[in-house]
Amino acid sequence: MALKPSAQRVQDLLTKRGLALMVVEMPDSTRTSEEAAAACGCTVAQIGKSMVFQAKDSGQPVLVVASGPNRVDEKKVAAALGEKIRRADADFVREATGFAIGGVAPVGHTIDPVVYLDADLMALERIWCAAGTPNAVFELTPDILRSLTGGTVLDVRKD
Repeated sequence: MALKPSAQRVQDLLTKRGLALMVVEMPDSTRTSEEAAAACGCTVAQIGKSMVFQAKDSGQPVLVVASGPNRVDEKKVAAALGEKIRRADADFVREATGFAIGGVAPVGHTIDPVVYLDADLMALERIWCAAGTPNAVFELTPDILRSLTGGTVLDVRKD
């Protein structure tokens, strides 16, 4: 069965990069970390949730890929970025990434974001990330995620 267009776009990017990673469309929602973990048969910590912020001064998109249970400390991200950030609204997310909230992949964005990767994800062997739709995911290693995104590893967890 063919993937939905936004999931196919992620699959095409992975294939173009020479990676044998497969986008899977699940029968149930993977919109939340808990739903994704249940669908993928993994822990919530193994879900790399893509959260989009907007830099307040420059307007630049900022992507944080956080471990499922972690809340993002926006002050830590802003300090690393060098400017304040705010949560992006649905229109900005769609415009900057090409994906709807709940299916934002860590790759294949319309506008290249600044990327921060949760240090907690880097300690895991395997992780799952969204792949363009609220029920599409792909499994990868943290090192592949870092290579794909060019992201900076950062302690983003709100204490």
